[in-house]
Amino acid sequence: MMVRRKESAVTLGIYEKALPSNTNWEQFFATAHRAGFSFVDLSVDESPERLARLNWNYSQRQLVREAAKNSGIRLGGICLSAHRGIMPGSRDASMRQRALDLYYKAVDFCVDLGIPVVQVAGYFAYYEPSSPEARERYLEVLAQALPYAEQRGIILAIENVDGNDLAAIPDVMEVLKELPSPWLQIYPDIGNIAEHGGDATTELEAGTGHMVAIHVKDVLPGQPRRIPLGTGVVDFSAAFAELARQRWSGRIMLEMWNDDSPDSINKCVAGREWLQTRLREAGITVISPETISERK
Repeated sequence: MMVRRKESAVTLGIYEKALPSNTNWEQFFATAHRAGFSFVDLSVDESPERLARLNWNYSQRQLVREAAKNSGIRLGGICLSAHRGIMPGSRDASMRQRALDLYYKAVDFCVDLGIPVVQVAGYFAYYEPSSPEARERYLEVLAQALPYAEQRGIILAIENVDGNDLAAIPDVMEVLKELPSPWLQIYPDIGNIAEHGGDATTELEAGTGHMVAIHVKDVLPGQPRRIPLGTGVVDFSAAFAELARQRWSGRIMLEMWNDDSPDSINKCVAGREWLQTRLREAGITVISPETISERK
């Protein structure tokens, strides 16, 4: 007998870069909680400041973990976009070794902070000329990193990215077939589906059973960032209807870049409220941070 899942229910989180960065960690997480979010995804990008996080000592990591806990915020994942610059599919063997080391450090970082997911960027060799061999090299590095993630209990979840590499969810599914593991999954970006002209219903259906969390943003053709929700070309109604059809439940992260603007917090709150309305229209329950706290 097959037991049917209950209706979809999700928690909402926010991307670190959406909130003001000129605060300490206690203030930062408290702001995210006051804005109505349940979790935050941290960024480890190409900048020296954020890359340096992977070299924090254990005490520094515990300070951040405790700050989130004290504020009632979960650390949902890290966005490991640093692989855009430290390229797993590079022609340069030393670059590929650095990319592999980055995986190892990211996994250890997540273990120490209690973070369950590393979001893996689907870029092969972003700053190099396109090459048919880049995908193979990308997969070789990922295959070397995967056993370490498995041993440490951290999920590597590939994001379908803007551009021409792993841009569509079926592209990512091909990788999962080549490297089958419960610890390698998908972190779909609904905005990037639209940015490359994909169909939200078809692509999300292709990812059934492998989507550990979801990014939400709006886009315009050739503009995958900084488009206010509801003003771009993303078919949110179709995307959320498909999630409801699958009875998908999990974490949805609102991806915004507010660049430390004075009204960052208001923009985040407005984005969350807009998103909640669209989800509820699709029949998806949005679980509040307060409800989660009551269940602990």
